[in-house]
Amino acid sequence: MPIIEMHMVEGRTAEQKSRVAAAVTTAVCNSLECAPETVRILITEHGSDEFYVAGMTMAQRAAKNKEQSQ
Repeated sequence: MPIIEMHMVEGRTAEQKSRVAAAVTTAVCNSLECAPETVRILITEHGSDEFYVAGMTMAQRAAKNKEQSQ
């Protein structure tokens, strides 16, 4: 039974999460030759102040990118 964990910043709609879950399920089934009923997907959402890339929160990265583009 494949178990897939996804972590993402809050803000996506239920429809978007459903679409990605369906796409990942299809990819896993094709790759592992397993039935969709065996695939489990866990989505954990994080606030923008809890999600870091290169040591900066998403808000900090957005501010830095904005500064650099001006």
